[in-house]
Amino acid sequence: MSDWIELRELRCSAVVGVLPEERGRPQPLIFDLDVERPFAHAAANDDLAATTNYAEVLAITLRVAVDGGFRLLESLAYRVAQEILDFDAAITSVTVAVRKVRPPVTEDVASVGVRCTLCRS
Repeated sequence: MSDWIELRELRCSAVVGVLPEERGRPQPLIFDLDVERPFAHAAANDDLAATTNYAEVLAITLRVAVDGGFRLLESLAYRVAQEILDFDAAITSVTVAVRKVRPPVTEDVASVGVRCTLCRS
């Protein structure tokens, strides 16, 4: 059985994109994060020290997004996932989805995004 910590719709503004108008200003992004790790001990003992502190996972995600200046959403998602895995050895996998909510395209689309999953080897 797997245990998951789910973090939904973390919003931030960051520079990400290839086009000149994307490089010149931050744009709104939304993240969804799924962190797989056992937490039965934490649940049984109501013990934060026995699980992953999701506030720290959110802080990592924001730091990477805001400081990164990535051209590709793929690069941003992968870097966030890698840093979350590196943060806590108890995490067995992490899925990061990131969406641009106002992409610079002419089509009527609510968002564009990517999702990646990294597993500890």
